Amino acid sequence: MNSLESIIKTVGIPEVAMACGVSERAVYKWLKNGFLPKTEFFGKTNYAETIEIISGGRYQAQSLLTISKQRLLLA
Repeated sequence: MNSLESIIKTVGIPEVAMACGVSERAVYKWLKNGFLPKTEFFGKTNYAETIEIISGGRYQAQSLLTISKQRLLLA
């Protein structure tokens, strides 16, 4: 299973930031933490789906959420 960092870096940090409507600094925070923001799990944001779309389906939203959940539980 890929890490969130490897997935986002493959897609491109500037591209993810622009598509998600956040700053590159925010994306770097996701990488540092190893998970997407907690708002993803409460339905307030849809960054995982956005990353799936801009990756052309190469990375599935559900996989991104699973990676984030696993890392979040360890934090």
